[in-house]
Amino acid sequence: MEERVPQHVQNIVIRDYCSKKGMQYLLSATEYAMNNSALMLRQLVKELPTIDGIVAYSMFQMPEDDNERQRIFNSVLSCKKEIHFAVEGLSLYDLGTYNHIENIWQVKKTLPHCIF
Repeated sequence: MEERVPQHVQNIVIRDYCSKKGMQYLLSATEYAMNNSALMLRQLVKELPTIDGIVAYSMFQMPEDDNERQRIFNSVLSCKKEIHFAVEGLSLYDLGTYNHIENIWQVKKTLPHCIF
C-alpha cells in the first residue's frame, strides 16, 4: 500500500505488541524488497501447522491482490491459527474478524479513488 517502515522499527513494534499480549516473540521473517512480493509470507503460511501463528507489522503488508490475500487468510483460519497486525491492534482468528479486516482493506483500497 505504498508505505515503507524500516525493518528495525517494524521489529520494535512487533516485539512491543507481543510483550503487551503476553506472546512469545521467536524470530522475524523479512519479506524480499520486490514489488508485490509475498514469498516469505507464503512460506510462513505453509509452516502454520508447526508454529503458533503470525504477527505482522501491519495488515496493509498483506498482498494487495484480493484473491491472494484471501487465500492466505483462509489458510490461517483452516489451520485454526491466528495472524495479528501490530500497528492496527487487530487479529484474524475467525470469520467475523476475517470480514472486519477485509472490509477495512476494501475501504483503504477505495479511498485513493474517491473525489471529496
